[in-house]
Amino acid sequence: MGGVKKSWRDNKDLPKVETITPKMSQRWGTGTVVIPAPKEVDSVMKRVPRGKVITINEIRQVLARKYHATIGCPLTTGIFAWIAAHVADEEEKAGKTKITPLWRTLKAGGMLNEKYPGGASEQKRRLQAEGHRVVHKGRSRNWIVENFEDRLCRPED
Repeated sequence: MGGVKKSWRDNKDLPKVETITPKMSQRWGTGTVVIPAPKEVDSVMKRVPRGKVITINEIRQVLARKYHATIGCPLTTGIFAWIAAHVADEEEKAGKTKITPLWRTLKAGGMLNEKYPGGASEQKRRLQAEGHRVVHKGRSRNWIVENFEDRLCRPED
């Protein structure tokens, strides 16, 4: 149990491209999956300019293209976006002004992420300040960016 504690920044074994197993193929299809490094997910999030948004699915596609994989891993990409969001929040609270614009990263379907710092209400506030219209999706209590597809950022690899 002793030994050196691993840092979140220590990603020597990532990224890696794996073959999609038969069990995973029921959900993801066939081919390969890239498991990104946290810093790569953060890097894509950082490239989204004011007035634009990106979804986790778009980030996954960017990473899949970069590594010539069939898909980007949905689970790790979402977790690493969550980590990047919390790091950005900590940095902002420490006085840093140039942070990852976490509020511009949406869930699938343009939905706001209630698990980001400040919840969906803080994400909504920041998005509206950048000119986005945020509305309830149907009868649900979920918020989405209206016509988010028209404002998607598609960063190059």
